[in-house]
Amino acid sequence: MKRILLKTFFAVALLTTSTGWAQNNPSKLMGHESQIESIIKDMTLEEKIAMLHGKNMFSSAGIERLGIADMEYADGPFGIREEMEPHSWNSAHLETDSATFFPTGSALAATWSTEWAYAYGRGMSREARLRGKDMILGPAINIQRIPTGGRTYEYLSEDPLLSGALAVAYTRGVQDNGTAVCLKHYALNNQENYRGFVDVRVSDRAMHEIYLRPFEMAVREADAWGVMAAYNKVNGRWCSENEPLLSNILRKQWGFKGMVISDWGGVHSTVDAVTAGMNVEMPGQRYMGQALLDSVKAGKVSEEVINDRVREILRVRLTVKPIAKEDANRVAVGRHEEMETALEVARRSIVLLKNESLLPIDTKRIRSIAVIGENAITKMAQGGVGAGVKTRCEVTPLEGLQKMFGEQVKITYVPGYKSFDRDSRNKKMEPVQQADQKLLAQAVKAAKRADMVIFFAGDNREVETEGSDRKTITLPSGQDELAKALAKASKRMVTVIVSGGPVDVSVVSDVSGALIASWFNGSMGGQALAEVLAGKVSPSGKLPMTWTKALEDVPAYTTGSYPQEVKNNSQGDIFVGLVNNQSNERRQQLIANYSEESMVGYRWFDGKDVAVAYPFGFGLSYAQFEYSDMKIRHTAEGFDVDFVISNNSAFDAEEVAQVYVSRPRSHVERPVKELKGFKRVALKAGERKNVTIPLRRSDLCHWDELAQTWMLELGKVKVCVGGSSDNLPLQLETEI
Repeated sequence: MKRILLKTFFAVALLTTSTGWAQNNPSKLMGHESQIESIIKDMTLEEKIAMLHGKNMFSSAGIERLGIADMEYADGPFGIREEMEPHSWNSAHLETDSATFFPTGSALAATWSTEWAYAYGRGMSREARLRGKDMILGPAINIQRIPTGGRTYEYLSEDPLLSGALAVAYTRGVQDNGTAVCLKHYALNNQENYRGFVDVRVSDRAMHEIYLRPFEMAVREADAWGVMAAYNKVNGRWCSENEPLLSNILRKQWGFKGMVISDWGGVHSTVDAVTAGMNVEMPGQRYMGQALLDSVKAGKVSEEVINDRVREILRVRLTVKPIAKEDANRVAVGRHEEMETALEVARRSIVLLKNESLLPIDTKRIRSIAVIGENAITKMAQGGVGAGVKTRCEVTPLEGLQKMFGEQVKITYVPGYKSFDRDSRNKKMEPVQQADQKLLAQAVKAAKRADMVIFFAGDNREVETEGSDRKTITLPSGQDELAKALAKASKRMVTVIVSGGPVDVSVVSDVSGALIASWFNGSMGGQALAEVLAGKVSPSGKLPMTWTKALEDVPAYTTGSYPQEVKNNSQGDIFVGLVNNQSNERRQQLIANYSEESMVGYRWFDGKDVAVAYPFGFGLSYAQFEYSDMKIRHTAEGFDVDFVISNNSAFDAEEVAQVYVSRPRSHVERPVKELKGFKRVALKAGERKNVTIPLRRSDLCHWDELAQTWMLELGKVKVCVGGSSDNLPLQLETEI
């Protein structure tokens, strides 16, 4: 059969979305060009250089003489960080710099909801404005390549379409409400170990189809105004001076008009960084301060390049209205409306993995509950390395249960295990350890006396942390041993996994009658969980990443590309070194070959026929859904997939319908199937709904390395619809 390919350029309406934004719409940043040219003409060279590096720990300079305010940055993507002293990492100890702790990235992704991703971004933006911030350092949208990644909890998904769709909605929510986003970490920052000196080697096709796609969607479809360059190298060049990434792809291919800032301490050169497209070195001026001024005077960098970098900053500065310093931090944030958004997101994020008729809890039969595990009382707004939130409120799971059941059910709490704490007096303490026998005995005693056990297992923000990856997905603190003992003591055990990413649930799944993933779920996470356990809300979250049975099954581990071996890492992590005033020089060359190419996550497990614990897109409900009456209608943008979902139960519930596409007769190597569309659907008990999910031609393309553009292969396409990547009851073929 003759191979027929149709070349598809993104300058046409292929990227028109259901919400009406098309790539040919001009960027909002381009509304001040004549004013910007006038400002640049009035600036001295020294004033221009002053704008290209950090002024304080979280700000870069404007030009007071010309009425240009400083740029104020807000860390991080799931809550506005407390105020710091200008030139240190010490807290400013204000009373008005609290914020809402929104569910972290993986929790947001588990909602599979663009509507709530928009509301999440809107809430973040409103709080940023009250705190006097111009740009939020988020969303964090790198692909979850390994389940052990230190920032898996902060990132969204292993799938580029799901990550991209949520990034688009988050970006719109933030920028529609007056704050700029800063997409991070651009690009391929998929591990925390050695991120400051690892060189990622990846094919063009895998890079564009998997790792860059969420960034491309947020730039093209949501007009993102800021991007943060990652610490690592990509194909031999630091991201902060990587001309293919910053200039050729970001600005020329995607049409990005905004500004690029470095990750903190992530710049390694002067001439290469500024000419490649770096706008602001943060937080200091080692390379883009006096050294840059000297380079311009010596003729190594033209002033026109400096003008370009200043112009890109001014586009953002004039689009985002500055907040006067005296008007910032006047009132405490973490307001009711934002807390409600955090609650709604948390409700929809909770994933029911297993249920043998234990849930929802029947208070007619269950009169006493033993709540076991420190994660029932541990607050997750802060901890570990990196951004945290000084939140006014964080409802723990125990507090949520106590409020939900009140006097109806007697609730007894025992810790069961000692959570991992890096600041423990025992400096050699490791996350994976034997169970504490005294705590175990107390937990078993409580379990025997109760009608039901709710065991809170999982990680905390010390185990999952920026700057280092987990060595294992084994549950810490002897939790598996404790779970087995509890199961012998009680016939009714529900296990709740509190984590940001996958853990090994082989033991707890076997011994528990019900299993739930509840994530690091924000200020209102405990209330949301209690509502699900009590049946006030039917669980509707879906896994945004595969939960594997063993690390050895993960493609990066299987192919031997991760973890890498380091002879001497005495300098530690680049960010930790920055905080401790250590040099960021890295002499060792460390390679990460992405030899699995595009076969990340479920793509790999499908193709290799590897059994997993719980598949991508999986999540149970208290309701029973039936899919039927599938049809395909061709449209100008691609085709619409129509079908019916019926709620055959007595529960009001929401379902996430997912559409996957297979190309078994493709002339291009492809996965068994790929996610190409999804929609969250609310159904009353007994209700039937007609559902339409559009599939865009742009999402059906592959990256052609020879032509260096997106291509659409004509031919037959198999379209599959269902509630999980492993449960797709509706299937039809169509033709492109």
